[in-house]
Amino acid sequence: MNGGGNSDWPGMACPASVFDHKRILLGHGSGGKLTADLVRKLFLPAFKNEYLARLDDQAVFQLNGTRIAFTTDAFVVTPLFFPGGDIGKLAINGTVNDLAMSGARPLYIAAAFILEEGLELDELSRIVDSMRQAAFAAGVQLVTGDTKVVDRGKGDKIFITTTGLGILEGSATISADRARPGDKIILSGTIGDHGTAILSRRENLEFEGAIESDSAALHTLVAAMFEVTDQIHCLRDPTRGGLATTLNELAAASGVGLEVDERTIPVKESVKRMVLLKTEIGGKRMLDVLLGEQLPRIC
Repeated sequence: MNGGGNSDWPGMACPASVFDHKRILLGHGSGGKLTADLVRKLFLPAFKNEYLARLDDQAVFQLNGTRIAFTTDAFVVTPLFFPGGDIGKLAINGTVNDLAMSGARPLYIAAAFILEEGLELDELSRIVDSMRQAAFAAGVQLVTGDTKVVDRGKGDKIFITTTGLGILEGSATISADRARPGDKIILSGTIGDHGTAILSRRENLEFEGAIESDSAALHTLVAAMFEVTDQIHCLRDPTRGGLATTLNELAAASGVGLEVDERTIPVKESVKRMVLLKTEIGGKRMLDVLLGEQLPRIC
């Protein structure tokens, strides 16, 4: 990482601002530019406070002398079941990881279920059992919740909202605004596995080699890191926006520049997908993805 940074890039076009649209688009939930605009221009001014302003994956505060981490998340995955996981496992692990990214030890989870009329009880049972197994593996308890049912065709089978609570037992302060010149960027595994696994099931695609979601609880990994060093400044669990959005968020919050060597980013061969377009004059160029929501509803 290096200090400073200029956000002005001549010739680069950005997606339209959130207020250039009269209605919510799928892109507003992509985790990218439109999501950031929605948060910064609508939600932050409405609920302005020091915890929300940090734009971390969780809020960390003192409660009777104990440092508490608090987070909430919603899951609207399509399809509900995919290679390596399902919406239930994803909901538990996603909440555990949001707590872990502050250095907290996750303890308790609450869950709210929005069920669509007509959802098969066997599917719901399978999802609940998956959540039970994931919670047990992570050492957390689901201690309260709520259930609502909406009319057929109004809920896409099931939506799950989870809230997590954990405690910070060390003195480390981890936040998106704490990246410093000289810090190293460390990835815990290959990127793109989860999105590709969902895409493969959604579109009935076949790839060389098995591709599975890498959904997993990471709090034990974070604890192991702290056993080696306390010089950890930022932690993030990249989700919808992916690695690129995560790094841009850290750079903007900390006021530093980040330099990444593309060759060092771990991506499984079966996940690498570059499309070349043969032009009318015989040349070739890379056919890039859309600026908006190219793969909605993956978490």
